[in-house]
Amino acid sequence: PLLAVCLSVGLLLLVLLLLILTMCCLRRKKNKQDQYQELISTVPSVPAHSAPVIPVSQGFCARQVPVANISGCIESWYPVGSVLTGLYSMTPLNEVAAPPLGMATRLCFSVEYRHSSEQLVVSLLRLSNLLPRFHSNMTLVELRLLPDDRRPRQAKARGTGPDPEFNDCLIFQVSAVCVLRSTLSVCVLSVEKDGKRHAVGRALFPLEGELGQAGRVLWRDLDPEECSELGDVQISLSYSSSLQRLSLVVLGARGLQLLTDAGVCVQVCLQIHTQMVKTKRSCVVKGEQNPIFNYRMTFKLRPQHLDDACLRFELQHPNDNRSALLGVLVLGPFMYARGLQLQHWMDMINKAQEPVRMWHGLGRAI
Repeated sequence: PLLAVCLSVGLLLLVLLLLILTMCCLRRKKNKQDQYQELISTVPSVPAHSAPVIPVSQGFCARQVPVANISGCIESWYPVGSVLTGLYSMTPLNEVAAPPLGMATRLCFSVEYRHSSEQLVVSLLRLSNLLPRFHSNMTLVELRLLPDDRRPRQAKARGTGPDPEFNDCLIFQVSAVCVLRSTLSVCVLSVEKDGKRHAVGRALFPLEGELGQAGRVLWRDLDPEECSELGDVQISLSYSSSLQRLSLVVLGARGLQLLTDAGVCVQVCLQIHTQMVKTKRSCVVKGEQNPIFNYRMTFKLRPQHLDDACLRFELQHPNDNRSALLGVLVLGPFMYARGLQLQHWMDMINKAQEPVRMWHGLGRAI
């Protein structure tokens, strides 16, 4: 009888323990459901016509973002892939005061750097005082971020006349460290109906110290493209990275200031940093102020040296003792060249194995 009483008491205690554990589990489950209902109630409601949504956490609050369904319809709550124009707002043109007439051609723009996305945003607004011969042409602006960015960003004017408008934002992805030592290169081109381009002018805008005030409207004078008083030379450049070969053709020259009738030749030097790697000389053309050379040369150049190599052209009167120098031209990257000479080098790199032909004004030897 004592054993039976002990077993009965043990079974009763076991049943009571199971009941207590079951009640605790049910209470805990109910508390979790209440907390979940409270969390759901804090999420903003989505319009009934919206696409399916995915809860997305951002910081300590939750929001819902719509996802496109199979039919490809994306509703308007948070449209995926759209551009939020508010992020790229520009100063209205009617609030931008134009410079007085009679000044050089000027470009109106603003620059802003966004540290969160590491983006440099350049807002092109308008040109002013464009020369009359360019009024009926389309105006194009090319921007480069020197010295590292080789490919230009382009913007086309929305009209013609002396003060064409742009209203375009061009974005460069650049780190906060690099942007302070970068320079914005501006090239304005006038394009005829047949596609022929004329350089209107250029400007260089160092960014150091100019990024403090976001959205500040800036005016910059363009340096006009003028013919050199020493004459011009036409060069064709092409580069093959697979062959590691730089090819050039000295096509001709015009407007040379001849000193003697001994003829004219072109000497070309390939330079890497301060070292003259290779020197070649063209044939001599005699008695011509506008000589035609059509002389082809090739140089071995590795791709890693494209940013620290240059070509130096010297037009000379050949002489047994000492050649008389008529003019000098340097084509190369930002380390050596600016303006059209820099653009020619960059276009050669960007248009692989495609000849790029340009006229360049000759300068005096330094």
